[in-house]
Amino acid sequence: MTHSSQLYKWIAVMLIVLFMPIRPAFAETETNYSDLYISISDSIMQTKKSNDAEALTSLREFETIWQQQNLESSRYTKEIDKTLKKAIQADSETRGVLLSSLSKAVHELEMSENPVDEQAEREKFGKAMESSLADLRLSIESGSLEEIEQANQQFISTWTRNERPVREQSISAYGAIETAMAFMRITLAEEEPDLNMLRTQFDELTVTVDQFVEGTLKETATEDYSLTTLIALLDESTDFLQNGELDNAKKSLSEFIKIWPNIEGEVRTKNASLYTELENELPLMIGQLSNSGYDLKNADRQLQNFKQQIALLQTNDSFSFWDSALILLREGLEALLIIMALLSFLTSANQQAMRKWVFVGASAGMMLSMVVAIMMSTVLQSLTIGNDREIMEGYVGLVAAALMIGVGIWMHQKSNIASWNRYISKQMGQAISKGSVFAMASVSFLSVFREGAETIVFYAGIAPKMSTLEFVMGILLAIIILAIVAVVFMKLSHRIPIHRFFAVATILIYVLAFKIIGVSLHTLQLTNVINTTVQPRLPIIDLIGFYPTYETIMAQLGLLILILVAAWIRRTGKHTNVKLSN
Repeated sequence: MTHSSQLYKWIAVMLIVLFMPIRPAFAETETNYSDLYISISDSIMQTKKSNDAEALTSLREFETIWQQQNLESSRYTKEIDKTLKKAIQADSETRGVLLSSLSKAVHELEMSENPVDEQAEREKFGKAMESSLADLRLSIESGSLEEIEQANQQFISTWTRNERPVREQSISAYGAIETAMAFMRITLAEEEPDLNMLRTQFDELTVTVDQFVEGTLKETATEDYSLTTLIALLDESTDFLQNGELDNAKKSLSEFIKIWPNIEGEVRTKNASLYTELENELPLMIGQLSNSGYDLKNADRQLQNFKQQIALLQTNDSFSFWDSALILLREGLEALLIIMALLSFLTSANQQAMRKWVFVGASAGMMLSMVVAIMMSTVLQSLTIGNDREIMEGYVGLVAAALMIGVGIWMHQKSNIASWNRYISKQMGQAISKGSVFAMASVSFLSVFREGAETIVFYAGIAPKMSTLEFVMGILLAIIILAIVAVVFMKLSHRIPIHRFFAVATILIYVLAFKIIGVSLHTLQLTNVINTTVQPRLPIIDLIGFYPTYETIMAQLGLLILILVAAWIRRTGKHTNVKLSN
């Protein structure tokens, strides 16, 4: 297969993408409130992390989904429209409150469409819990730890099956019940459980359940807790643990248990298995910390593991306009040199009059590459949303990274470059001999679009995880820099070490591939598509997409080995060629 036929296939593929109709997100979907909640949750999380741009992106995502609902106007929809508009226009300091109001407005709309008799739900809940509460009370009065354990397990199972109305109607009741249950488990896990303490905890639990059923529980204002709060408490606990201050460690972990109900939803959404681990294992650990023979080193490792997994939930796994600019800079530099070579060729052939057609072809190639790249970014961002989008982003990123490395190595093999240069020289010769301006412009167009096609493949890996605005900003920035470089090259072409530019740019492209692999695998881990095996002692480095898990580290290590092998093969090839030439 010749270079020309391969290139025309590339162009055909890109044109299909270009003219492929953009499927509006959720054009055929029905009312989907869960995705609205996910967008609000993402925006709240980014607002808490002071990532204003990402928070606004999630809100825009909410706006897109909301507009696709096509609901009839009502006081509920008007309230959502009004609150959404305020939230989009708000600054980072006031947006958090508006996002809570927006979530409440969506909930009220949902309730208006699916009316629920809350009093009946509370009474049903109370009846469902009645028997388990009575059994637990009797077991505590008996003083038999074995009976208490059995009754407590039965109560937890009954609560898990019936907790939904509590969670939906009263976050205060839900938090108080969950906390009371956790403290009872802590007491029971101690070497010599304090039964008086257990009775007090049970009484508090019973009072909260009764108040919820009667509808007399007053809602308390929730404080502004975040994942950072949990990490800080785990840090504090491990410090106390390592210093042998077990009572202080237990106090810090108990504080974790108290605020946990305010943040558990965020953890459950992002990592369901971590949520289950924390719910089941942390109360037991707190209760057993002071027990004789308890493995404190193992407890320390477990706390480090929890801390690392929570930290992984708040990583910044998006790309910036710098990443977008870098790719175009690397490939644009090559295109620039090709154009300069073509101009030089025409000058030596005394055909200066045809130079303008080189610029025309190059401009057309550049414009088409830009349009296809922006179209691709828009299509990728509109295909799916919510959890499905996260999974798609992960897979697309991995495929793009593989193409980045594979295509990059293949296209820059010496034999391919020489063959391509021969093809271009031949086409140039024919264009000059025929005096065809169309042929001249075509040669220039193909030369530039070849690099553009490569650029678009690379962009597929980062486009889904960045806004179209940042994506376009990166492209424009790269074009401005390339224009400056072009002027400098024309003035000082013999004094600039071009090969060093390429070496640095190529290294940066490899770093970007390293980041794309890390971000993509991390995304798939957060959506439970692949496992997460945490390495607690290693740091998280968002800048290069390094996440301390066995799965991401092994994949990135594989990439480094591949790059080293490719470099060694290239170096060996050069060495052999030198020997042959001698």
